[in-house]
Amino acid sequence: MAKLTTPKRNWLQRLTGRGKTVIPVVRLHGVIAAEQRQGRLNIATVAPLLKRAFAIRSAPAVAIIVNSPGGSPVQSRLIAKRIRDLAEEHDRPVLVFVEDAAASGGYFIAVAGDEIIVDPSSIVGSIGVIMAGFGFVGALEKLGIERRVHTAGNNKSTLDPFLPEKPSDIERIKQVETDIHNTFIGVVKTRRGSRLKAADEALFTGEWWTGTRAVELGLADAIGDLHETLHTRYGAHIALKVIEPKRSWFGIPRLSFGAGLSRDIAATIEDRAIWGRFGL
Repeated sequence: MAKLTTPKRNWLQRLTGRGKTVIPVVRLHGVIAAEQRQGRLNIATVAPLLKRAFAIRSAPAVAIIVNSPGGSPVQSRLIAKRIRDLAEEHDRPVLVFVEDAAASGGYFIAVAGDEIIVDPSSIVGSIGVIMAGFGFVGALEKLGIERRVHTAGNNKSTLDPFLPEKPSDIERIKQVETDIHNTFIGVVKTRRGSRLKAADEALFTGEWWTGTRAVELGLADAIGDLHETLHTRYGAHIALKVIEPKRSWFGIPRLSFGAGLSRDIAATIEDRAIWGRFGL
């Protein structure tokens, strides 16, 4: 872990008001998914922000705000890994601040920080894996619709919502979930280590907790917020530099019509459902 230091200002910097300690802040807000759309987090959109944040050589630390209910385990791991790679390359400590939630994939990203600082009411944890869908077995028959499916490979129709579930399919899905879950658990144990204060059976069930309880369990380090924490550690003379996505020319937002609009509506409903799992 890189050492936290407070750069000192010389008399000229104090006199002119220059020489403030610049701390880059990267805000990661939204559902984690590979799809490129506003409000989604993935390695393609996050990596440029992280690169710019760590490129500020004078910064004593990088602050990352996490506010995510989770999503893609692959994108979560890629973002977390990029944070750690850059932290080690630049020998820079990473302070993660959790707002409403760092749950599931959001917590996966949070553990990339050297410290995790939460609000007492933050939602933290949900270290588990979920696969969900709907079953419409018999629905087409009632509507008088014939569905024709032809596959090469016995397992190509796994999770087909119009076919009954098969025990072999469920077993295979459970194995996939277990593999992903074990990856998640391994990262949490590696990053949190001896700071974890409860048994695996308590921490890795998919349960989630408030920030206060997360600190007690060792899933987070302290209660606090961005401004108070950074001012306490680096003094009153700090300048927070928020690293934001670069806007397109003229700042014209993307317009969607037809099928694009339908996809955006569907994605918005999906995002709300994921946030809704945590009452947010």
